[in-house]
Amino acid sequence: MSAIGVFDSGFGGLTVLKEIINLLPEYNVIYFGDNARSPYGTRSFETVYRYTLGAVNWLFDKNCPLVILACNTASAKALRTIQQKDLPVTNPEKRVLGVIRPVTEIVGEFSLSRHIGIFATPGTVKSNTYIIEISKFFPDLQIVQEACPIWVPLIENNEFNNVGGEYFIQKHIESLFIKDPLIDTVILGCTHYPIIIEQIRKYIPSNVKLINQGSIVAASLSQYFKRHPEIESRFSKNGIREFYTSDTAEEFDRLAMLFYGEKIKSSQIFM
Repeated sequence: MSAIGVFDSGFGGLTVLKEIINLLPEYNVIYFGDNARSPYGTRSFETVYRYTLGAVNWLFDKNCPLVILACNTASAKALRTIQQKDLPVTNPEKRVLGVIRPVTEIVGEFSLSRHIGIFATPGTVKSNTYIIEISKFFPDLQIVQEACPIWVPLIENNEFNNVGGEYFIQKHIESLFIKDPLIDTVILGCTHYPIIIEQIRKYIPSNVKLINQGSIVAASLSQYFKRHPEIESRFSKNGIREFYTSDTAEEFDRLAMLFYGEKIKSSQIFM
């Protein structure tokens, strides 16, 4: 079986996987969440690169010709090094794609004010990858970032829908708009954040557009396959889904329901 590989540091990538399956249901997919070592958002560039490369190579060994880093931190801190340094030497026939580039290619189409906001993990914000990539396509955009270190723990502990959780959601939203009140488009720069999109909508101005990565990444992958039929033809199309985690499978299966929307059965691996 040849499958699309989808990697995340934990659960958030399941929101991207869900959109890929919705758009491309016939393709076999393998998902790996490195839950035992998450979160990645506060780890160093070197550590994220090392962890991500190990996961990518594991998915390559599972016969995935293409791996999507469905993790903003991994896309920001590891993708370019893997693409430029590792693949040409070890796996020149395989591909690794991220979740940041597809969004940055089109985000300018949504903004009238030309002021963009980004919610992301501290690691993604520190990397400035969004700012660098957006400036290539839309150099006129004014971009402000807000690091939200507490949002992922709130989501994974299912504490986002109470008074305490909403306090921290509102706090970061207010902080972003204090920096720039002219923002009319906000990127959810972490694949966990679609889970709290309704809470976010409560506190942002009604005219502000929220950009959810999952559907954009899925559409970008579909277009990639059309541009590269030599790669697309390598995939099996039996609609098979496999799930793996580096932590306890039972715990992964329990929490995955929040992100994936249906029950799964995973297997534990050791990295």
